[in-house]
Amino acid sequence: MQTEWEFERKFLVSYVPEGLLDTRKPVAIRQGYLATEPDKHIRIRDEGGNYTMAVKQGIGLKRRDTRITLNSEQFADLWPLTQNMRVEKQRYRIDFFGAQLVVDIFTGNLAPLKVVEVEFDSEMSSRQFLPPDFAETEVTHKKEFQNVALARFGLPDMVIASGSMNSASIFAGSI
Repeated sequence: MQTEWEFERKFLVSYVPEGLLDTRKPVAIRQGYLATEPDKHIRIRDEGGNYTMAVKQGIGLKRRDTRITLNSEQFADLWPLTQNMRVEKQRYRIDFFGAQLVVDIFTGNLAPLKVVEVEFDSEMSSRQFLPPDFAETEVTHKKEFQNVALARFGLPDMVIASGSMNSASIFAGSI
């Protein structure tokens, strides 16, 4: 079992720069939630054949992550328990000025949502990070953009109402 604090910021992707993902191979991710509370949830994940169960505690920038490895049979036994609380996405990893961007392109009922997540080793380093221009709107502290909320409730109303993923139109009038 591995427990650690994670510092993570999340941004909406307003556009994908031409050629950015062309040379990268995505990893298919499917994850489902076994239990949810306002500041804690239990998630299982299949990330390209690597199976884990995680307890995530906290909301926003700093969260505690306790994780164990599952085998494929354990994952298969638990997966039906996550029905109606699932997320599927394609994940790309991109090096960016000493940081690693994780670009998630959601599929199914969460398309066309695209986000960039960046993990840091400290709160200080997270504050110093300047996101790329295609990730202009930060949603780190917006509960409706947490994966657990997306799994439970689907796309936030503001995304559905905008009809596009242009972050300027999504957040016009929401601040």
